[in-house]
Amino acid sequence: MNQAITTAAPISSTTRWLRWANLAFMLYLLLLAVSMIGSGFKWATGDQAKVLFEFASHPIAGLMIGLVATALIQSSSTVTSIIVGLVAGGLPVETAIPMIMGANIGTTVTNTLVSLGHIRNKEEFKRAFASATIHDFFNLLAVAIFLPLEMMFGILEKVSHWLVSPFLATGDMSMKGLNFIKPITKPVVSAIKEPLSTFGDSIGGIVLIVIGIATIFVAITVMGKLMKSLMVGRAKEILKSAIGRGPIHGILSGSIVTVLVQSSSTTTSLMVPLVGSGVLKVRDVYPFTLGANIGTCITALLAATAASGEFAVFALQIALVHLSFNILATLVIFGIPVLRDLPVKAADIISDMAVKNKAVVAGYLLAVFLVLPGTILALSA
Repeated sequence: MNQAITTAAPISSTTRWLRWANLAFMLYLLLLAVSMIGSGFKWATGDQAKVLFEFASHPIAGLMIGLVATALIQSSSTVTSIIVGLVAGGLPVETAIPMIMGANIGTTVTNTLVSLGHIRNKEEFKRAFASATIHDFFNLLAVAIFLPLEMMFGILEKVSHWLVSPFLATGDMSMKGLNFIKPITKPVVSAIKEPLSTFGDSIGGIVLIVIGIATIFVAITVMGKLMKSLMVGRAKEILKSAIGRGPIHGILSGSIVTVLVQSSSTTTSLMVPLVGSGVLKVRDVYPFTLGANIGTCITALLAATAASGEFAVFALQIALVHLSFNILATLVIFGIPVLRDLPVKAADIISDMAVKNKAVVAGYLLAVFLVLPGTILALSA
């Protein structure tokens, strides 16, 4: 077997370099797409950006938009990158914050679906379903704590504003120090805008936004596949080496693995079969899940470097909101013993119910990711 691996090495090394080159191109496409969304939003709305997003100005409605969009797209990285692009185009930060929180909840449906692979074996399914839903309950608890605090005191807005204040102190709203991306994206965006200008400002801007969103889909999907092929082996090694080394090591490892594979869904889904087959315990994977939440913020931060113009600093601010929210939620929930056990207990209860009655699984997925958000959106509309 070792001989086979050695023989294949030269081919795999060439393939590996091609994949890295492709990955660099996909990263460029992501930055280009964010730039397109920001430009398209400014172009389409002019001074009417706030009016256009009044439907999402209520925090609960914003939360549900983020949740539904991520549950449907199955990638919080895609949704947060789109939100960064919209903020770069003028969407107010306070409107975007609940959307970012909703994206955190929506991304957890993937590992819940992965756990269904163990449905034939009751014991395996109980463990797998518990390890999947612990992510859901942690993110639901984080939103239950931080959304009311945000509505009352604007904690995340203030923390992120303080983090970007060095850029605000320069006297304009653009991030001159970080605008190294603009020279490589602006010519392409301008070239795309030129033929679209024949449709008029509103339609041209909307078409540019649609092209940007489609490009983000392609870039993040391909980036995810490339990162998995390049890094999943390494990610599994980190995962195994970090078991039983304490929660801080687990959180750091979960963050690193997610940065490597560019997807929190992949990190958490890697763990579900390991728990289902009894290799890991639910409590072992809990810190990894929290690390995955933090590691997934890298995409929005990368996307923010593509923003330019007067709202560029706010694009960076909303990316930092995502990071601040996940770090603070980890510190508060995992740091306070009473709160720390709540997601574990909730996951244990629902997995017991799911083992006794499989309809609970469908009911749970529909209620959390479809019925509840749909009802709240309809009422707020």
